[in-house]
Amino acid sequence: MPAPIKKSAKKAEKVQKPTEPEAALESAPREAAPVALEVPPEHTAAAPTESSTEVAAPAEIAPVEEPPKDPAPPPPAVPTSPPQNLVVDDVTRTSLTIKWQPPEIIGESGLDGYTVEYCKEGVSEFVPANTELTTSNRFVIKGLTAGDLLNVRVVSVNAGGCSDPVSLPNPVAIRELVDRPRIRLPRFLRARYIKQVGDQINLVIPFIGKSKPVITWTKDGQPLDVKKVNIRNSDKDSILFIRKAERGDTGTYQMTVKVDSLEDKANIVIQIVELPGPPTSLKLIDTWGFNAALEWTPPKNNGNTDITGYTVQKADKKTGEWFTVLEHFHRLNATVSDLIMGNSYSFRVFSENMVGRSESAAITKQVATIQKTGIVYKPPEYKEHDFSEAPKFTAPLSDRAATVGYTTRLLCAVRGSPKPKIEWMKNQMLIGDDPKFRQNSNLGVCSLEIRKPCSFDGGVYTCRAKNAHGEATVACKLEVKQVIVPEDKAKK
Repeated sequence: MPAPIKKSAKKAEKVQKPTEPEAALESAPREAAPVALEVPPEHTAAAPTESSTEVAAPAEIAPVEEPPKDPAPPPPAVPTSPPQNLVVDDVTRTSLTIKWQPPEIIGESGLDGYTVEYCKEGVSEFVPANTELTTSNRFVIKGLTAGDLLNVRVVSVNAGGCSDPVSLPNPVAIRELVDRPRIRLPRFLRARYIKQVGDQINLVIPFIGKSKPVITWTKDGQPLDVKKVNIRNSDKDSILFIRKAERGDTGTYQMTVKVDSLEDKANIVIQIVELPGPPTSLKLIDTWGFNAALEWTPPKNNGNTDITGYTVQKADKKTGEWFTVLEHFHRLNATVSDLIMGNSYSFRVFSENMVGRSESAAITKQVATIQKTGIVYKPPEYKEHDFSEAPKFTAPLSDRAATVGYTTRLLCAVRGSPKPKIEWMKNQMLIGDDPKFRQNSNLGVCSLEIRKPCSFDGGVYTCRAKNAHGEATVACKLEVKQVIVPEDKAKK
């Protein structure tokens, strides 16, 4: 009995082995049913038990290693979402410019580029505008016919294929767009534009306007002189160029931009200035004391701008050097002060404007001479005091005693106006020119010198002083003594 079981088990094992690779398939259960019917009926109950015991036993002892799994296949490529915000950027008579934004969802497959397609209104078949993918978000469709109505759409392309298209909401008419022209005048040209003679002028004036703007320039309502002024125009700006400015270039320049029947104008006022000329009719009006008055008239040539002031200078004829006495002076007359007495001065005047001071000056023809004035002192008039008086002795004569043989002197003092005449008398007799006596009068002091008097010279001496107003006298007694020698000494 056990033998048949083994055979049946082997037989069943053989039947099961070819069915193992098919276990994963959906048809495996259906094919296993007829194999089980080939087993003898008597062993049907024991066969599954024995075979299951033999198959399960090795699994518990030595588990069979599973073969390595194949790597997971990459996810399938998916197209991007459609591009966004498709709009018209520009339209001309032969081209159409559109722009858009990238798709919102790009995915792992990335983005290779875009395809632009278009078709005429009423035609359902779209024609590609680009033979190769474009990576830019802006595209110009060229070679179009004016007057056509076009439907335009854009498709994004990657490895997953083409996305859904994004289309313009309305058909686009192929014709030239007209923008109203507008001149964008720079701020510094909105006021008066001032340059000096000889400067270079290069003005760039931008503008906007479509299509084919026509630019014209005039000066004070007349066409420009192409020999002096160069004009260069482009689609975006116009350039006015003057290589070397002259005063004749001063004026109002008008720029006009015209598109079809629309136009815009802008005025530019250009002023060319230079140094002014000298003042005219400079005159020396008056000279007094240490001052000189000047007067003049404005210059004939103001340099094409307002006169801002004058400079007055003086020069001494001795040195000839000029010195500035007034600067930025606004009036047409001036007084020059603090001139030096005895000097002669010339004056000159320069005119000034915003460019600077005139190269030459107006000089006075006359010379201002500051005279030397003499100083005369007139003393105050006082009533003259009358000092005249009759003689009067201030120091009288004094009695004297003299010794025989010894010179003596009599002194007194007298005053009077006019100076009195002095006379000496002895015993009421004028002494006169007697050589024994010496008379002297100095500064009112009167003296009478008696040389080696003798006993006969004694007496009364009188001094008399007289002038036109009267006379005065003073007297003294002179006693001349003899020297007495003792008898004893005489005998010896």
